[in-house]
Amino acid sequence: MRAVLIAGTHSGVGKTTVAAAAIAGLRARGLRVAACKTGPDFLDPFHLAAASGAPCRNLDPWMLGREGCAAVLGRAAVGGDIAVIEGMMGLFDGRSGASDDGSSAELARWFDLPVVLVADASAGARSLAATVLGFARFDPRVKLAGVVFNRIAGEAHLSYLREAMRELPGIAVLGGCPADEALKVPERHLGLVPPQAPGPGAAWAGQHLDLDRLIALATELSLPAPPPAAQPAAALRMAVARDEAFCFYYPENLELLRAAGFELVEFSPLCAPALPRGIHALYLGGGYPELHRETLAANRPILESIRVFAAAGGFVYAECGGLMVLAESLDGTPMAAVLPAAVEMQPRLQAIGYREVEVAALGALRARGHEFHHSRIIRRSATPPAHHVLMPDGSRLPEGFAVNNVVASYLHLHFASCPELPRRMACAAARLHPAGAAHCPQN
Repeated sequence: MRAVLIAGTHSGVGKTTVAAAAIAGLRARGLRVAACKTGPDFLDPFHLAAASGAPCRNLDPWMLGREGCAAVLGRAAVGGDIAVIEGMMGLFDGRSGASDDGSSAELARWFDLPVVLVADASAGARSLAATVLGFARFDPRVKLAGVVFNRIAGEAHLSYLREAMRELPGIAVLGGCPADEALKVPERHLGLVPPQAPGPGAAWAGQHLDLDRLIALATELSLPAPPPAAQPAAALRMAVARDEAFCFYYPENLELLRAAGFELVEFSPLCAPALPRGIHALYLGGGYPELHRETLAANRPILESIRVFAAAGGFVYAECGGLMVLAESLDGTPMAAVLPAAVEMQPRLQAIGYREVEVAALGALRARGHEFHHSRIIRRSATPPAHHVLMPDGSRLPEGFAVNNVVASYLHLHFASCPELPRRMACAAARLHPAGAAHCPQN
């Protein structure tokens, strides 16, 4: 499989629009396109998945490391012709200002990916060539191969930009995309709104992007073949909440759960009258329960089903939005009352950033993830923590809840950062199901 990274000068420059359009255009040519997103984001991948017709995989250098990213790319390469990888924020933006650790540039260096830079041309002309030159020279190890000028004023503007770029002969101009409010993806408090309608399609890509040049620039990946996926007999059934309120899941998390022996059964807490029958575990992912709290509160049968399952010792794993619905209340609206806590939405972001944790509730495993939320816990009773967050100064901060057989946290852990974690989850679920004991770790 060949691959190309579409990065940006900064956030909001139009990377998702350009990447989604490129994917649609390449698919229209009969190519099998693997969509990937750099970083921990859940929302941009919705748009890339809609364009590619398949799940979008996250490539996060900090959470997964080089080997983990190689494994994800290796799985994406199976049956694919070309991977289009959308970067995060600006090309060199990562965990700190001192290095490219965790950035799109780091991923590009690791796999010798050609970078196509998206630059906002709405208020510039010849000076944009200087901007592109700065990105090309900032780290010569990163191969800046092309540029797309977004939000151009018209063909005359694009011609002016092409003239300026002639002084940078090693960097191809792959197109100019017109400013079009109809193509602007709306945002809300956690980022882009999931696609409500088709984005820019193949015809738009063919008109504004040089897809032939994009294909020519793409580099063939040199990756080890992924090992055959383990397919153990599914002795355990895990219900996975999946609807407009619960929609944030890394594809690898679900794949690793299956490999650990879980059969995954999706259901909608917004409309299901009860949890699926015969389950031994429940996964409540993140999403937007705050936008649907009245609907959730009105579905008392599902909240009671969750509460009874948890009270009986059923294993429940909840992330962010899942924690919110397990609380006693969300903005004063009654929820499942599994956790001795109340949650309220706040006008400002309450936490954002990468976290390395010791998963206290599942055998002190170390894992990495990300935290990003506008809600906060306004009242809680004392419980053991789900995790201890490992701080740079060596301290350990308690986070989340471990109540009975429930693990609830604001963190979204990437299970590929700790493949043992799903096996420990299977062991916890097997407490209600002796047949699942074969999946418990022996160490």
